Amino acid sequence: MRTVKEVSELTRISVRTLHWYDEIGLFKPTAISEAGYRLYDDKALETLQQILFFREFDMPLKDIKAIMESPDFDKETVLQSQKEMLEIKRNRLNRLIESIEGILKGENRMDFGIFSNSEIEEMYQATVSHMTEKMRECLSKEFGSLEGYREHFQNFVSSEKGQKHYRKVLELYGNKESMMQAMKYPLGGEIVQAYQNRVDVIMQKLAKYRQQGLLPEALKVREAIGEYGFIMKQMTGITNEKEIMTGIAREYKSHSEMARNTDEKYGEGVTHFFTDAVERFYQESKANCKSE
Repeated sequence: MRTVKEVSELTRISVRTLHWYDEIGLFKPTAISEAGYRLYDDKALETLQQILFFREFDMPLKDIKAIMESPDFDKETVLQSQKEMLEIKRNRLNRLIESIEGILKGENRMDFGIFSNSEIEEMYQATVSHMTEKMRECLSKEFGSLEGYREHFQNFVSSEKGQKHYRKVLELYGNKESMMQAMKYPLGGEIVQAYQNRVDVIMQKLAKYRQQGLLPEALKVREAIGEYGFIMKQMTGITNEKEIMTGIAREYKSHSEMARNTDEKYGEGVTHFFTDAVERFYQESKANCKSE
């Protein structure tokens, strides 16, 4: 058994933080000594390590607690998902370092070239591998077989229209490798749910601000939209969330049922308030960029 001080020295987490984790019920000690000291065994340290993995993705403590207390929590699945995400993060940092080195040498390393045949095949395999069996059955029926869908997919990506579409996607991710990583390793269900919970909290904030009579351009509203955009960047791995955020706003405008469901959940008029706030936020962001 280790004392809180020993755990702090081992993990480089402050004693104060460990005490706080205990107070909120996130990380409890294995036992309390007769003198009142917190004691931790190896199993507790494994739990702490899991918490630190979640913290690597800037996940709020309450979301981590909710995930780890969920009866559906599958440690092996989550660990595998976290491993894949950390690998993506590591590869992204390596690419950033290489890009900086290239800039220092006067080179341009950004890659927005046309996909090769092997890359298109890789994209197809990544897309199909994450489909449900039902989705595969539907595609087989529509295109005669999965091989027929593969040919359709390859023809589309190779076409002028397909290249135009994926160039826009590439601009969001920064380069082909980032986009491919996102296709190969989508987020695990538990992590996606945690992000969705954060979005839910933001929408509740916006509903409250609307009831308080705040305008869409008010500072508190802008902060909420900025937080929403940051979550989208974390979820998708993109570098520019504007297209996703304005796309969500357009979806609300073009799909009345989607807007109606959102209003039923958060209050009448919240959808319009959200779309107006998003449009103002990104219009002003663009204007600020031009003025700088």
